[in-house]
Amino acid sequence: MTTNTKFHKLVLGAALLLGGMVGCSEDFLDRPPLDAIVDANFYKTDDQILAASAPLYNIVWFAYNDKASHGIGDARGGTLTSGSYQLENVRFNTTGETAENGASWRAFYNVVAQSNSLINNINSFAGEDVTERIKNHGIAEGRFMRGLAYSYLVQNWGPVPIITNNTTLLQDTTIARNTEESVWQFIIKDFRYAVENLPESAVLNGRLTKWSAEGMLAKMYLTKAGVGGNRNQSDLDSAAYFAKRVIDNSGAELMPEYEDLFKTANNNNIETLAALQWTYNAGQAGAWGAQNSVQAFLAFGSEITGFGDGWGGDIGASKWMLDLYDDLVFDKRRKASFMFPGDHYDYITQVPPGGSAQELEVPARGTDGSRSYNDRAWVKKYVVGRPEDNDGRVVQQGTEINTYILRLADVYLTYAEAVLDKNPAEALTYVNLVRERAGVNALTSVTWQDIFEERIKEFAMEGQAWYEFTKLHYYDPAKAFEMLSSQDRGTFRVYADVIPDPTLWEIEIPETDTSPRFFTVNESNFKIPIPSAELSRAPNLRKPAVPYDFSAEN
Repeated sequence: MTTNTKFHKLVLGAALLLGGMVGCSEDFLDRPPLDAIVDANFYKTDDQILAASAPLYNIVWFAYNDKASHGIGDARGGTLTSGSYQLENVRFNTTGETAENGASWRAFYNVVAQSNSLINNINSFAGEDVTERIKNHGIAEGRFMRGLAYSYLVQNWGPVPIITNNTTLLQDTTIARNTEESVWQFIIKDFRYAVENLPESAVLNGRLTKWSAEGMLAKMYLTKAGVGGNRNQSDLDSAAYFAKRVIDNSGAELMPEYEDLFKTANNNNIETLAALQWTYNAGQAGAWGAQNSVQAFLAFGSEITGFGDGWGGDIGASKWMLDLYDDLVFDKRRKASFMFPGDHYDYITQVPPGGSAQELEVPARGTDGSRSYNDRAWVKKYVVGRPEDNDGRVVQQGTEINTYILRLADVYLTYAEAVLDKNPAEALTYVNLVRERAGVNALTSVTWQDIFEERIKEFAMEGQAWYEFTKLHYYDPAKAFEMLSSQDRGTFRVYADVIPDPTLWEIEIPETDTSPRFFTVNESNFKIPIPSAELSRAPNLRKPAVPYDFSAEN
C-alpha cells in the first residue's frame, strides 16, 4: 500500500466516523463539537493518532472551500466578478446574512474546535504504545490548522474569541472577543509549536512537515508585521528568516509548468508545502465534505464535468484582474487560471449537448458580426474535467484535486516582500524566478507594487487576493481602500480575433452595459460583519475586545 493510498484510507475512515457532524455543528459557543473520535480507548496507537488528525486536512474546511473561499478570497479581493452569483461579495456588500460569511465563520471555528479536540484528546488519552514522535506530531497538526483558522478569522472579522478548550464553554457564559494583537500572538505560538514538532519529511504523503510550518510562519510574520499601523522590522526579519530556511532546506522546487500545478495527477507535487487532501467519492461513501466540490461551482458547464453540475457560467475574471497580466497570451498563468474563447485544453474532454467527445476548445457564448465572444473570462483553475480525464476519479460535486495551503512560489514572494527594503536585489531574484516560470520577461528592478501584482497573478482563484489587502490594511488602510475602490469589477466581453486558435483577444465593455463597475471601500465595509446568527446566540460578541490571558494556558 502506498503512503498516499494509506492517507486516503485514513481520511475516508476518519471522515466516516465524523460523518457530517463537523460540517453542520451547532453554534460554536453553545457546545463542544460533536465528535465520534473522543473515546478514551481510541488513541492507543500511532495509526489511530494519524486517523484522528486526518479530518483536519479536509472535512472541517469544506464549508469554506466549497464556495466561500472564492467568494471571500477572490470576489472580495477583486479577482472574480459575476452578474449574479457572489454579487454581495463582488460589490463589497457582504452582510451578516451573506451565505459565504456564515459558512466561513462556521468552518473556521469547526477547524478550531476539532483541532482543540485532537490536542486535548491526545494529551488525555494517548496510550503507552503511541510514540512520543507521533503524539507530538498529532498535536502539531492540530496547532498548525488552528493557527491557520485563526489567521483567517482575525483578518476577516478583527477581534475574535480565542478558544482552546471546547468543554469549558458549557459552563462559560462570559466568553468575549480577544484583541487582534492577542490573536496574532496566539497564531505565532501555534505555528512555532508546529515548527518544533513536525518532521522534515512527511510521515505520509500529503501530511504537514516542518517546512510547511516554517513557510506558514514566515507568512504569518509578514502579515503580523503591520499590526498596529507600522511595519515592525523584527517581524519582517523573522518572515525573511523562516522563508529563506524553507527555500534553502525544504527540497521543494517550482513545478516547471504552471498549468501542471492544477492537474489531479500532480497532487502533492514538488512545489507543494501544504495542501488540503480530498477524496473524490467521499460523499458517495457517506462522508460528505471530504471531497473537493469547487469544480461544481467554477466550471462553466456540465459538458466539461460529466455531471449535472458545472454552475460557473456566470462568474469569471474581473477586468481589473485581466489588466494586471503583462500579456494575455504569453503569461502562462492566465490560461491556467481563466478560460478565453478559443483556448485549447488537450487534457480536458468536452461533450457538447448532442455532440461527441472532443478536446476542450472553449466555446464562444454568442456572436457579434464576425467576432465571437464570451461575456465571462470563465474560471479554469481547480477545474479538472470529467471522470475520463482523471482516471475515473470525478463524481457529481466531487474531485480530489488538492487545495493549496502553501506552495514554494508563495514562499519566494513572501521572502521577496520581507527583504525588499533591506536587500532589493535579493527580492528581485525571487520575483523573477516566479516570472520566469510564468513565461514573462524578467524585471530589472522591483517595488512593493510589483510584488503585490505578482502575488495576485500567481494565486488568482486560490482564495488569496483578499488577504493581500487585509495585510496591507494593517499598516496603510488608505492605500488598501484606494486600490480596492479603483478596481474595475464590472462585466465585459472577451473577443477572439480567430476561432479556433486565437492569437489575440480584446476586452470590451458594451455601450449598453450600465451596471456599476466600481465600489467604494472604506472602514465601514472593509471588515466582514460577524454573522447575524452568531451575534444573536452570543451577545457577548458585541462587547469590547479584551487581551487574551496567556497565563491560563496549560
